[in-house]
Amino acid sequence: MDKRRLEAFSDGVIAIIITIMVLELIAPHADHAPTLADLLPLWPLFVSYVLSFVCVGMYWNNHHHLLHISDRIDGRVLWANLFHLFWLSLIPVASAWMGGNEFASWPVALYGVILWMCAFAYYVLERALVHANGRDSELAAAVGVDAKGLISLGLYTVAIPLAFVNQWVAFALYVVVAVMWLIPDPRIERRISGDAS
Repeated sequence: MDKRRLEAFSDGVIAIIITIMVLELIAPHADHAPTLADLLPLWPLFVSYVLSFVCVGMYWNNHHHLLHISDRIDGRVLWANLFHLFWLSLIPVASAWMGGNEFASWPVALYGVILWMCAFAYYVLERALVHANGRDSELAAAVGVDAKGLISLGLYTVAIPLAFVNQWVAFALYVVVAVMWLIPDPRIERRISGDAS
């Protein structure tokens, strides 16, 4: 199967997800001369948007690297990719609910559940690609056991119930995971550049 169609479709869906998220940021209309203070009520939506943009962006970036180093895809990969895109497509709703309710416990917890499912779905996609390319493939060697992915799932697992104790600590854990993934997986970067060390 041709992986270019899969990548093009995924890129399109991810672009739409980001577009939908930014539409939640509606510029205020004041009945007085506009000032920067008019933007202050948007801060929760903006902060939620920034984190969500980074999360979706990190998946797009790492998805690109996964497919770049993959030689083959199969039906299992197609379904795993759709499973991943499904969970990514829910980020705009959760992001808007969280920002629109100023980071209340339930919205922060639901946001974490969706992030957890995105991470799990990415792991499933990664494993499907390893299966399609073989355990002796460059991809399998680069990915290994994916400790960073498992750590991400662990942090989300802690953060979700923590949202009912202190939603700001839970939100901070979501930020920690995003920061961990800002740089694409160096193992794959090394394989792409030809340095397997």
